[in-house]
Amino acid sequence: MEREVTLLKEVWRRIGEAAHRAGRRTDEVRLLAVSKGQPVEKIQLLRRAGTTLFGENYVQELLEKYEALRDADIRWHFIGRLQTNKVKYLIDKVECIHSVDSLHLAEEIQKQAGKSRIAKMPILLQVNIGEEPSKGGAAVEETVMLYRAVTALDRLEVRGLMTLPPFLEPEEVRPYFRRVRELRDRIVHEEKADKALFRELSMGMSHDFEVAIEEGATIVRLGTILFGPRD
Repeated sequence: MEREVTLLKEVWRRIGEAAHRAGRRTDEVRLLAVSKGQPVEKIQLLRRAGTTLFGENYVQELLEKYEALRDADIRWHFIGRLQTNKVKYLIDKVECIHSVDSLHLAEEIQKQAGKSRIAKMPILLQVNIGEEPSKGGAAVEETVMLYRAVTALDRLEVRGLMTLPPFLEPEEVRPYFRRVRELRDRIVHEEKADKALFRELSMGMSHDFEVAIEEGATIVRLGTILFGPRD
C-alpha cells in the first residue's frame, strides 16, 4: 500500500498545482478513480490509501465489484454508456450517473428512481464536444434542449456536464474543455440553472487532467495513472 499512498500524494500535488494556476482551490476538484478492467485487489489498495470515489464503465462489472467490496465504504459513479434496460440494476448502487445523453435514458432513470424510492438521483449530461460518431453524448445545442427537458423530471438532479473529448495532446484538447465550461456557464445564464447545483464538469483523464482542471474540471477521471495499464 505504500506505493499507492505515494502515488496518490503525487497525483494530488499535481491536481493542487493545476488548480492554483487557474486561481482555484484544490478542494474544488474531486478525483474519480476509474477502475474499469482492474481487479478488486487493486481497488482495495487504493481505498486503503484514502480514495473513496470509484467509477465503472460497464454495468455487470460494477455489480460484481459492488458486491465484492460492499464493506469497503466506496462511493460508485457510473461513467460509461448506459442502456435503458440496465438502469434498474445500478440505480440504487451508484452515487451519480455521468453519461446521460438522451431524454429516453433520463426518463428510464426517473422511472427506476421512483421504483427504488430514490427522491433525487444525481446525473450529469454527457456532451459529445468533439462530435465524434464513435462516442456517446449529445451535441452542444442538443445538450441545452436536453437540460430543459430533463429538469422537468422530478426525481433527477442535474449536477452538470461530462465529456470525453478527442484523444489529443493536452494543449490541443484545451479548447474542447473550455467549450464545455462555456456551455455549462451558458446553461446557467440562459436556462437559469442553479449555479450552486449545476456546477460539475467531469472531464480530464490521466494524460490531460491538469489542463482540464485549468479549464474548470471539478471531477477528473483517472485510471492509468493510478492503476497502471489494464491487462
